[in-house]
Amino acid sequence: MMKPIRLGLAGLGSMGRNHLRNVSERSDCVLAAIADPAPEALGDAVAKTGARGFDDGLAMISDAAIDAVVIAAPTTAHAGLAKLAIGRGLPVLVEKPLAATVEEGAELVSLARDRGVPLQVGHIERFNPAVLRLGESLAEGRAGTVYSIASRRAGPFPARIRDVGVAIDLATHDADIISWIAGQRPTRVYAETARRLHATSEDLLFGLMHFPTGVTGMLDVNWLTPVKRRWLTVVGELGLFELDYLTQRLVFTRSNLARSKTVGGYATTFEGDVESIDVENREPLAAELDAFLSVVRTGDEPVVDGEDGLWALTIASSLLKAARDGYPVDPSRALTSLTTP
Repeated sequence: MMKPIRLGLAGLGSMGRNHLRNVSERSDCVLAAIADPAPEALGDAVAKTGARGFDDGLAMISDAAIDAVVIAAPTTAHAGLAKLAIGRGLPVLVEKPLAATVEEGAELVSLARDRGVPLQVGHIERFNPAVLRLGESLAEGRAGTVYSIASRRAGPFPARIRDVGVAIDLATHDADIISWIAGQRPTRVYAETARRLHATSEDLLFGLMHFPTGVTGMLDVNWLTPVKRRWLTVVGELGLFELDYLTQRLVFTRSNLARSKTVGGYATTFEGDVESIDVENREPLAAELDAFLSVVRTGDEPVVDGEDGLWALTIASSLLKAARDGYPVDPSRALTSLTTP
């Protein structure tokens, strides 16, 4: 039996509580320390786990006897917490987004690289079984050449989000997934945003991403829809993939130009053969923790590393800049400006 990894958890918000539940159900790790400023939430978590409690994440990282850190605190706290953990040589899993700004994210990636400390970013959709099955199907060539990728991430306004808008909080998911499917980084992005309910930031974003091979990505992200929707579609020369992140359902409609219909003798449509693809359902967060604990034990590179998280953050920030300035933006220039004297 391997000795359980002693984890520190910073933050008991929505994702923090999910981490708490998942870690509590495992035998290969244990929550040795938990930090949260809310006394009631902290007290309840400590009572359930026997972990040492802290009202401050920085104090936990500095003083607790832990092997690694999971950061699920508010976005604006990510950089400070992760920087301290990396400085201590502790492998870090920081929930997306990597940081609140591209500058902070770049500093974390550079520091982790210089210190040789693993930095994993919690882009949980990369561990969604339906997404992984989609990736396998595309690699097998079932869609042929990919033409376009579209993602919709919508739902009601979350009262928990105060520090950032929908672009940094949610669109980072889709920027990462669309780039992963395309197999490259976008060279041009454009967006339109609106603020309807959020006190200070945008709560709606429509974005476009252009890739070097000509693939086009589209993002529809908002906190204004009364029901939660998480959809992804991939259009290729041989057919269409449709994916539901929530139900983990994946459907492929094969192009069939030989089968046609006429409507009223005028308009012609083409029906495709529809296939539901088998997906072995599993909670993505459990798979994400599997990957992180493996990194802690082996020191291998994370599946979703700091650079992936930095690019997702840079793309989201570039979408905001494009919406604000009214013209397309090249995300790579934002990163280049940080590394060029």
